[in-house]
Amino acid sequence: MSARHRRWGWWLAACLWLVAAAAQAALPIEHWVRPDGARLYWVRIDALPMVDVRVEFDGGSRRDPAGQAGLAAATALMLGRGVLAHDGQPALDENALSDAWADLGAQWSATATLDRFSVSLRTLTRPDLLEGAVALAARQLAAPSFDAAVWTRERERLAAAWREAQTQPDTVARQHFHQAVYRGHPYGQEATPETWAAIDRAALQAFYRRHVRPCDARVTVVGAVTRAQADAIGERLLRGLAPHGCTPLPAVPEVAPLAQAQTLSVPFPGAAQAQVWVGAPGIARNDPDFLALQLANHILGGGGFTSRLMREIREQRGLTYGVYSYFLAGRHAGAFTVALQTRPEQAAIAVQLVHESLRRFTREGPTDDELAAAKEALINGFPLRLDSNRKVLDQVAAIAWFDLPLDELETWTARVAAVDRETLMRAWRRVIDPDRMVTVVVGGQP
Repeated sequence: MSARHRRWGWWLAACLWLVAAAAQAALPIEHWVRPDGARLYWVRIDALPMVDVRVEFDGGSRRDPAGQAGLAAATALMLGRGVLAHDGQPALDENALSDAWADLGAQWSATATLDRFSVSLRTLTRPDLLEGAVALAARQLAAPSFDAAVWTRERERLAAAWREAQTQPDTVARQHFHQAVYRGHPYGQEATPETWAAIDRAALQAFYRRHVRPCDARVTVVGAVTRAQADAIGERLLRGLAPHGCTPLPAVPEVAPLAQAQTLSVPFPGAAQAQVWVGAPGIARNDPDFLALQLANHILGGGGFTSRLMREIREQRGLTYGVYSYFLAGRHAGAFTVALQTRPEQAAIAVQLVHESLRRFTREGPTDDELAAAKEALINGFPLRLDSNRKVLDQVAAIAWFDLPLDELETWTARVAAVDRETLMRAWRRVIDPDRMVTVVVGGQP
């Protein structure tokens, strides 16, 4: 390694350390409700001259209308494909818009996940750049063009990508697994060429006006700006949305527990690897047992090479290169999932071992050494969740979205350390029943 590269490495490491230290020093998070109803969360970090902003609305895919799965994601995609003339500013097509962001040296994106419709902005805090980036982001929020010709092109591209994905066994496994776990709940909706075909410009506009509104927005600002600047950023970004109104959105039902086990074996001729997915509805993010279940999952299958599933299925029997488990926790109970790939002729024994591991863990729980090692790993890894502005933004935005306590990050390590074996097993047995699991095998031998 050259001296120049060593100096760069030291400089980068020092910056990351400063950002992490500053992030923790800046806690607790400050929070207030703006006159337009938006909830604003602010963390000041002065280590680098930049600011990260995220604005989130209740417009994720769980809000897709029947027959129009993919509408939330399509709306987010089209938000970056051009703006109308607005407030004395000319219209910009997608190319001009991209050039405008490049000229500012700023980053902008819009995405839709299961729960959230999110707009993110990153910019340097030099006054002219900050003003320009916030103004451009505000224009995109206030006057997206939703150009019909551009949407027709994007819809065709999405359909082509979907058709290509159907040739992959992991895509087919995921689709069958989610349909079986969610059973009609909006979390399990799958966008297809047919549902995209049912979406036109009017549908994009209607979805945007209904869901992207200040009254239930969560605005998170992290970086080298004052509280007054953070509030001004929030006000500027949301100003153009004020006429959208605030009609209450209908409640989304909860994900029902499974009544019984279900096994799906899906042929996939020519598959080099069988896809094995095992799971069930899990927990919502605001579940009081969230931390206990994260700790349990780390021991079972979330801890990489230290996890039980990895030891029993890969190391001891060599059936897979990797096996993992996780809880997807949103505003509703996302899926608890165990997933692996193995040779088609080994799929049956792999499935058997996954179920045996789940039953054994549910019956016996972790050893004292496993519990201690999992706590140490999670606690030691916690600073890595706060070692950049963007990671702090992710954590604070989650606090905002799920209405978690403002001291969530400050108390996290102490709460993990306090989880005892009894608490962990009570939580696990409340949520996970090994005799009521969905098992999907795609490409296994009969």
